[in-house]
Amino acid sequence: MTSPATVTRPRISARIAGITPSATLAVDAKVKALKAEGRPVIGFGAGQPDFPTPDYVVEAAAAAVRDRANHGYTAAAGLPELREALAAKTLRDSGFEVQPSQVLVTNGGKQAVYSAFATLLDPGDEVLLLAPYWTTYPESIKLAGGVPVQVTADESTDYLVSVEQLEAARTERTKVLLFNSPSNPTGSVYPREQIEAIGRWAYEHDIWVITDEIYEHLVYDDAKNYSLPVVVPEMADRTLVLNGVAKTYSMTGWRVGWIIGPQDVVKAATSYQTHLCGNVANVAQRAALAAVSGPLDVVHEMRAAFDVRRKKIVSLLSEIPGVECPTPKGAFYAYPSFKGVLGKEIRGERPKDTLELADLMLREAEVAAVPGEAFGTPGYFRFSYALAEADLVEGVRRVADLLAEAK
Repeated sequence: MTSPATVTRPRISARIAGITPSATLAVDAKVKALKAEGRPVIGFGAGQPDFPTPDYVVEAAAAAVRDRANHGYTAAAGLPELREALAAKTLRDSGFEVQPSQVLVTNGGKQAVYSAFATLLDPGDEVLLLAPYWTTYPESIKLAGGVPVQVTADESTDYLVSVEQLEAARTERTKVLLFNSPSNPTGSVYPREQIEAIGRWAYEHDIWVITDEIYEHLVYDDAKNYSLPVVVPEMADRTLVLNGVAKTYSMTGWRVGWIIGPQDVVKAATSYQTHLCGNVANVAQRAALAAVSGPLDVVHEMRAAFDVRRKKIVSLLSEIPGVECPTPKGAFYAYPSFKGVLGKEIRGERPKDTLELADLMLREAEVAAVPGEAFGTPGYFRFSYALAEADLVEGVRRVADLLAEAK
């Protein structure tokens, strides 16, 4: 047999090879692997509620499995009754009135994010990316041919970006602003007046807004969630609202999200979906239908439990010398600064950044958290408080004991 010619072309495309794997999923996988080995690791990396999916949702799915109508292909845009329910749910929860034809059901929130960018962006279009950001955002922008332009806020402003910062970052190539409130990873919630200012700025400069509202029901204290196209109605024709059942109904594994937007954009995104994947699994759609059509009692109970843990983790982290932890007002994450402990000697090592400190914490304290490098802001950690309170307390205690040795 003749030897093949020397291959000089790479086996993996530059587009795919350039993807940075999800740091949050990597941390969660590492924790699970270490626990399987019998190590008592406490993980703060999970981006999912630690509550079961509500019983009435599970029962709806069980019934759907037995229904022959759910065994075949259905409309790529989503089951008509689910799209109707999502339009009704959007009006109920945020006051945004849309038609079912403006809704596209996707395989979870991540597909909604990528499909939104793929539908709006041409190569070289710039997207203003508010940092700290969720790890999937910049990768989706780049995969869609866009250019992420980071606009960073820190703990001094509660991680909220100003219009002045956005204007300083805007260029003639700016097409989209990615907006996320309540925020993953910081838990910050934009007040109505700031949302209005940002929306009017975007309208003035003909900029699209993609607003991720998946944590809409998880707000605390005096914070409220406001949908940008409701606050600035003029932006409704240039806004895509992304959402899903994952966080509100503890359905991360069911993989049902959606895009709401102008009909022409949703129609185009639906055309793309007909080739990408077709319909979302019918059983999952039936479960989502039960979730969004049902009461919010379970959601309120879950939020109350998160609120207790939120206060506890902020209190405990704030007691650690060198750690500064703003109080989050949404989602289920704290985003403390660890800059005050970097560069100090801890058990013979001097971690210079939070990547190195994360490794040290895992090896020496058996605690896993996601370093700020994953969210575009080194020097911080994302601590999820979606875990049992006893584990939360023990995990932070371990970190505190380790850092008490810093000198």
